[in-house]
Amino acid sequence: MSLALWTALGLTAAAPLIAEGLRRPMSTARQKDAPGNIAELPSGRTHYRWTGPKRGPIVVCIHGLSSPQYIFAGTARALAALGFRVLTYDLYGRGWSSRPSGTQDTDYFLRQLRDLLDYFGIEDRLTVVGYSMGGNLATAFAAEEGLNIKALILMAPGGLAPVYQSPKDRLWTLPVIGDWLMPLFGGIALRRELAHEDTAPTVIPNLTERLASETRKRGYLPSLLSSRRHVLSKTLEEDHTTIRDYKTPVLAIWGRNDGVIPITAMGKLAALNPNAHHVELAKGTHNFPQTHPGRVAEILKHFLGQQTPQPRRPSSPTSASPASRHS
Repeated sequence: MSLALWTALGLTAAAPLIAEGLRRPMSTARQKDAPGNIAELPSGRTHYRWTGPKRGPIVVCIHGLSSPQYIFAGTARALAALGFRVLTYDLYGRGWSSRPSGTQDTDYFLRQLRDLLDYFGIEDRLTVVGYSMGGNLATAFAAEEGLNIKALILMAPGGLAPVYQSPKDRLWTLPVIGDWLMPLFGGIALRRELAHEDTAPTVIPNLTERLASETRKRGYLPSLLSSRRHVLSKTLEEDHTTIRDYKTPVLAIWGRNDGVIPITAMGKLAALNPNAHHVELAKGTHNFPQTHPGRVAEILKHFLGQQTPQPRRPSSPTSASPASRHS
C-alpha cells in the first residue's frame, strides 16, 4: 500500500478529531460572558438563570436535546407571572455549561440536576417542566422523587417511543459510523434542518442563528450523539406508571403537527396514566413553546393557577450557597 494511500486513510480516520478540535471550547474565560450565572458542580460548571419572585414556589425547567435553557424564555415569564420562582439551566454539552466527558444517559443528566439543587440547598417540593428530551429527564426525576414532586408538566415529551428511529436517523447513531459522521456533518445537517423549519415567528429573537451557533462549539455535537443513543432511544413506561401511582398531577401539551414527537404518543401516555391531563395544539409543531407562547401561558395558568402559590419557607434559599438536598 502506497504512502499516499496510508496518508489518505489516516486523514480520513482523524478528520472527526480535527473538526472537533477546530471548534471553540467552552472555557472558563468564555463562561464569564454567560447571560446568567455559573454553578461549580462536581461534574462540571453549569449555567443557570432564575426568573420570578424570590419567595415563589420553585419550578425547574429541563430543555431538550439541542436547545439550551433560553428555549424557555416565554414559559419562564408565564410561570413567573403566576407567582412561581423558575430555574432554567443548560444541560452539560449545551449553551454555556461545561462539556464533561462520559456517556450522556438519563442518570448523567439527573446527577447534574441533583447537584444543582444541592448547590442551592433546595428542599422544597418541586414542579418540574420537561420539553422534548427534557420530558424524558423530568419523567425519570419525578418517578424517583415521588411525593417530592408537586406537579409534572411535559411539553412534546420524549420517553413514550424511541425518537430518531428512521433508517436515515439511525445511521447517525451507529457505532463507529456515527462517531465519524457527527463531528464532520452533524452541524451541517442540523443547520439545514433549522433553515427548513424557520417558517414561523417565535418569542426568541434570532432563534435559528442562536441554535446554529451551538454547532460551532466544541463538545456540542458529541453531546447530541450520546444523548440520542442513551436517552432518546429509551422508553419510560415504568416511570409513568410509578408517577400514576403517586397520583402526581401531570399536564402534557402536544403539537398536532409535531414532526419529532408524534401525536400518537399522547395515546400511549393516556394508557399508562389515565389521570394525566392532555392539551393538543391544533397548529402546533415541535417548537410550540416558542411559536405559541400565549397559548402555552393560558394552559399553564389553567393547570397551575387554580391554587394560589404559597411562598417558600425562608430556610429554602435560591442563592448560590451549597447545601444538601438529600440528607
